[in-house]
Amino acid sequence: MTSKSKWATTRKWGTIAAAAFAGATAAQFAITGGAMLREVFKYPDPVEDGADPRLNTPTHAMRSSVVGTPDGTLLHVVASGDIADSDEILVLIHGWTCNTAFWNAQFNHFGGTRPVVAYDQRGHGLSELGSVKPSVEMLGQDLQAVLEAMIPEGKRAVLVGHSMGGMTIMSWAQQFGAGMEDKVSAIVLCATAARGVVQRQHLIPDSLPTLAKPGKKVLARVFTSAPLPLPVNSLTARFEHYVSLGPVARAAHVAFSDQMVSACSPTARGAWGAAMYRLDVLSGLDKVTVPTVVVSGSADLLTPPKHSIEMARALSSRGFLHSHTTYEGSGHMVPFERADAFNALLDDLLVGVSEATGS
Repeated sequence: MTSKSKWATTRKWGTIAAAAFAGATAAQFAITGGAMLREVFKYPDPVEDGADPRLNTPTHAMRSSVVGTPDGTLLHVVASGDIADSDEILVLIHGWTCNTAFWNAQFNHFGGTRPVVAYDQRGHGLSELGSVKPSVEMLGQDLQAVLEAMIPEGKRAVLVGHSMGGMTIMSWAQQFGAGMEDKVSAIVLCATAARGVVQRQHLIPDSLPTLAKPGKKVLARVFTSAPLPLPVNSLTARFEHYVSLGPVARAAHVAFSDQMVSACSPTARGAWGAAMYRLDVLSGLDKVTVPTVVVSGSADLLTPPKHSIEMARALSSRGFLHSHTTYEGSGHMVPFERADAFNALLDDLLVGVSEATGS
């Protein structure tokens, strides 16, 4: 056989091998995606019980401003209440693909009686994405910029983080946690994770054929990091119900969540999804020196309860776990899925903090 014919044979078998690999990968992806799709359509239809007034745009005065970050990116911030006249200020930090409207149930609960600050995460809502590649470290740095700008000297924050917002708090603690009790009086970590959030989700069933299991990792990464636009229709609502809420969900909650997530910039969604693939802020809990509440939903598929158990154990071992609450049947969107109970939890925490400080 000539060298030319040998090269042709090698190329032929290389092409066949590549095609076989691509075919196997496609098969894994199809089996995995099909398994997830079956789970999506198993969910019951949402409960049609009318609008939820808790989710209405707040009618009390909300002040809007911007905070600059060290790299020059501008973050949109909203605030209500008299910040200068309270010792503790609630600082609400939303999660991936959401915006400050996520906290409407809390804005409406506290009205103007309790000072509240919330901001759109970088690239979300009205905040700029900036030119620096998003990273988990950047989450904590942005929170630090907001605290420096919005919390007056001598006042303290009660940090409440949902999902990526909880990761933000732990990232902040890793980098800026020394002496945190001078600036922070308590923390709430809600429906979040300290590590392996993409790798340890339950959206894709574990009961897959051995052949298809590598496709689970591929699908999970594509799901979080692909910068694809999301429409709002009956199919996306079905997926949103499955991904974000408990099986028994109100139609108003599904619609609210679907519209909010679809409104997120595809570029920001993909960039932050990719950043969270490398999430590990567990050591941030070693810096926590204030009472910390851990909250989860028993039916949360994005950040299943095993994450909250891990965080609660880490905090308890050092004596800083205030409480660990799991809401039965709730999915990922606990603050509005279980708004009354979650707001009562915040009320109790704030009373406890005030009593402890004598304010």
